[in-house]
Amino acid sequence: MKIKDNAANIVSVTRIFVAYAAIALLFTRTTWAYILAFILTAIAFAMDGVDGYIARKYNQSSKWGAVLDILGDRIVEVSYWTVFAVLGWINILFPLVCVARAFTTDGIRSVALSKGYTAFGETTMQSSRIGKFICASKFMRITYAVAKVAAFMLLIVVNTPGIEIWEHLQCLTTVTMILAWIAIILCVVRAIPVIAESGKLFDEQN
Repeated sequence: MKIKDNAANIVSVTRIFVAYAAIALLFTRTTWAYILAFILTAIAFAMDGVDGYIARKYNQSSKWGAVLDILGDRIVEVSYWTVFAVLGWINILFPLVCVARAFTTDGIRSVALSKGYTAFGETTMQSSRIGKFICASKFMRITYAVAKVAAFMLLIVVNTPGIEIWEHLQCLTTVTMILAWIAIILCVVRAIPVIAESGKLFDEQN
């Protein structure tokens, strides 16, 4: 395998390990561990944009790369939600909803992939205008990503041990939970068109 020809995919896989390193630090309840976890979380999500940039710039886009990108997204997203719930920072419904959504949409998209469709791009499985907007538009993808990343990073910030100032900033905790709810709601909303338009994939004539 030539590294330079697979740089985008390597970044996609590497960011999973970066996220796992950040998550591991959350169980080391020290101020510096949480600060490092915050930095690594920022890097992990920045890498999500870097892999796409590399793929486009160096013409490394492929169906395998698209699958790997989504796979990385799911692993990182579910892992963070689950750990936050385990630590008692959020309700267990967050990871449960995220997991259910992931299995449903990715199961459908695996069928779509076998028929030549992809989740995003020119060959997206979404055929309706609203479906393309909700699932594949840059606006919705960025909005969801920003809400999710902001929620994850603020959850780490407001729970960082040894920094008592957060105890006096209840508004920040409120904003954090609002962003968390926005992220999980968008997670569900973006699954609706995938499910709604999946019927064509199971048409025996296709």
